[in-house]
Amino acid sequence: MNLPVRVLVNDANGPELKANTRDVSYRGLYFLTEAPFEKGSEIDFILTLPAQIISAGDVNIRCHGHVVRVQSEDQGKTGIAAKITALMPEGTRCSQLPRRRTGCSASSRCSRRSIRS
Repeated sequence: MNLPVRVLVNDANGPELKANTRDVSYRGLYFLTEAPFEKGSEIDFILTLPAQIISAGDVNIRCHGHVVRVQSEDQGKTGIAAKITALMPEGTRCSQLPRRRTGCSASSRCSRRSIRS
């Protein structure tokens, strides 16, 4: 499924990276980008479900995850496979959320809603 995605790398204060998914499921996604990523790095991303899928209009889904695979693709792009580990309220970064234990695999002091494997 080809959906628009905005990617925010947790260790950088740079701009959002705009990309499109090639595959997406409730546990992860694969997208193409020109930006470099490293396996294991944490990322936040916002998937947009367009009005054609959701009759009520565009819906943004904020997710937290980590890169599980990086591979070279055609035309100088890099394919990134990321596992979704948590859902968060839109407009927040993980570091902005209140601290408490949730069992989230990405951080033991985070209020993200964990997604169990």
